[in-house]
Amino acid sequence: MNRQSITLEPVSDAASWDKFVSSHNGHLLQSFAWGELKSRFGWRVERWGWVQHDELLAGAQVLLRHLMPGLQLAYVPRGPVFATTDSPSATDVFRALVRVGHAQGIFLLKVEPNWSRDDPLNRALDIARFHLSNETIQPPTTIRLDLSREPEALLAAMKPKWRYNIRLSQKKGVVVREGTTADLPTFYQLMEITGRRDHFAIHSMDYYRAALDLLTARDQARLLVAELEAKTLAMIFVTAFGSEAIYLYGASGDEQRNVMPNHALHWAAIQWARSRGCRWYDLWGIPEDNGSTSASLPGSLYQFKQGFGGETCRYVGAWDFIYAPLKYAFYHLARRLRRVSD
Repeated sequence: MNRQSITLEPVSDAASWDKFVSSHNGHLLQSFAWGELKSRFGWRVERWGWVQHDELLAGAQVLLRHLMPGLQLAYVPRGPVFATTDSPSATDVFRALVRVGHAQGIFLLKVEPNWSRDDPLNRALDIARFHLSNETIQPPTTIRLDLSREPEALLAAMKPKWRYNIRLSQKKGVVVREGTTADLPTFYQLMEITGRRDHFAIHSMDYYRAALDLLTARDQARLLVAELEAKTLAMIFVTAFGSEAIYLYGASGDEQRNVMPNHALHWAAIQWARSRGCRWYDLWGIPEDNGSTSASLPGSLYQFKQGFGGETCRYVGAWDFIYAPLKYAFYHLARRLRRVSD
């Protein structure tokens, strides 16, 4: 086969796209529903595949955005997805993706593949002239729990205090139920409290509503609610796609945290993910430098996630193909100035 003949073609069928992505270690961010979500909030979405004999061998869900006139970028979150681990073929798929981007008139193509830093496919990025970027969009490091173990083994792998807190929440009467769209206003209020307390930005109410609608319609998400005597204490938004469940968003109030509603929520999410046949539960991001002072503070998010006993996963990170160096430099200068002004 002449590998240089690889071309990508548009893929529009949602069922065949999701079947391919979920069957080949594809991430939720490459799912059809995620593309639909982003298309409602400022992105244009295209799905491109390498097809041979009516079989999809590789695919990339590409998010495109006009930042200003003459400045358009493309982004492939946790992709592309490959049916093969053949590095030469992956190289040519990346080259084909670069040609698609060139036809779109973009100045930057950013990819964040869903594989580890030591994966042999990383060489394909180098050969295709992508450059490792300091600017990641998705968490470069996370903690994942292996759900192939039985519940008692999962509990045994946790820190003793975490096992105690899960049982304490049950003893104190914390109940976890599945939420609905009617719970979204409370979820958003809790997100605002959490964002202020932990110093992070949150999405709009419309964004969370769209995410819940799109993903639950495909049975790919749950909003879990922790209550004590009918009072909502905390919620988490979890997803399940392919072999992986993800803790995507979490929100909690400032009251009655001593009854450990967040431990109860994650234990319920783990059991839901196992019932769906998921192999992994992704706690969605930890600090890159786990030994830093901020990561070591008592009660930090890192320590909370680490306590569940998972394994650290370090992704390959973000890689950029730069079409227009001057525009690329202007883009980074504008982002630095914006961070300073914020």
